[in-house]
Amino acid sequence: MATFRDLLSAAKASITEIDTETASDKIAEGALILDVREPDEYEEGAIPGAVHIPRGHLEAQVEGRVLDKEAPVVVYCAGGVRSAFAVQTMEELGYTGALSMDGGFGRWKDEGRDWKTPAALTAEQNNRYKRHLLLPEVGTEGQLKLLDAKVLMLGAGGLGSPAALYLAAAGVGTIGIVDMDDVDSSNLQRQILHNVDRIGDRKVDSAKKTLVGLNPDVNVVTYDTRLDASNIIDIISGYDVIVDGADNFPSRYLLNDASVKLGIPVVHGSIFRFEGMVSVFHPLEGPTYRDMVPEPPPAELAPSCAEAGVLGVLPGIVGSIQALETIKVILGLGDPLIGRILTVDTNDMEFRVFNLKPNPDNEVVHANADRIRIEELDGLCAPGLDH
Repeated sequence: MATFRDLLSAAKASITEIDTETASDKIAEGALILDVREPDEYEEGAIPGAVHIPRGHLEAQVEGRVLDKEAPVVVYCAGGVRSAFAVQTMEELGYTGALSMDGGFGRWKDEGRDWKTPAALTAEQNNRYKRHLLLPEVGTEGQLKLLDAKVLMLGAGGLGSPAALYLAAAGVGTIGIVDMDDVDSSNLQRQILHNVDRIGDRKVDSAKKTLVGLNPDVNVVTYDTRLDASNIIDIISGYDVIVDGADNFPSRYLLNDASVKLGIPVVHGSIFRFEGMVSVFHPLEGPTYRDMVPEPPPAELAPSCAEAGVLGVLPGIVGSIQALETIKVILGLGDPLIGRILTVDTNDMEFRVFNLKPNPDNEVVHANADRIRIEELDGLCAPGLDH
């Protein structure tokens, strides 16, 4: 019967081992780092940037976390034993660039190389976000990104309500809310952040009570003001993503120009009667709102929900999709709706996706950031560029 020593010798004979100096060079060249130690070992210190998958979970999780099977991967454990077996397993799964670091983290640390104590979730957070942590595409690293993220909600109404609720539940650490209205009984058919006890309260205050009550991890920052040319840059600066729940064209163009100037992605949503749409306008990666709607339609062709009505559950659908797209942008997850428009017709329950390409005549692009003027549009859409 083969002993453990025999199995280790066989594993090391079948893989490629490298010393810490070579590993450091590989990492400097862009190699992925994979830590296969147990969680308690990892929490005490790790190589910066390492993906953590305990050896016992490797087979189940590695293909979801390390997508390129040909890329170089420096695998390490405490001393070089578990990493050897891990590389052997990865080669069986088709990975061709996996390398085991001889001496492991112990030698790396003893040689005075760079390491740090990774940020960690509390026991309560581990329990709260357990279903996220079970997803290899999210895990602890992704949850920490969410907790560190800052998302601004433009509006605490029909779209902002479901989006904010799901973002707070997901653990987005900072949620800003811009709204200057009071809660009205006519809102409650669709604006689920609020309730009958808060009729007459300021919407931002009502929204904050709901979100903090849902998840105390979330810092809710309120802006009880009208977003305008004088304050929009100050308000949106520092946020990672903006969720657009505006219900008028001047606000949408104002937001577009300011977000393009600062390079902040906007998750846009809009609703009308039984129909809705969602897109991600990322100034650094794809088309923006002015590419989709170069000029605002006449007011008589763009009635508000107050004038045309809206099915109460529709903003719940659209706002939830906005929350999902926001999380995807934060985590770099999947394929966000950048350069695409998702539409839904709830009468026929039909979802469709349309491609959106940059408009070559649109000069309000991030490359022209220094020339973009932030101006009040007042329903008119003059180009927001300083010629």
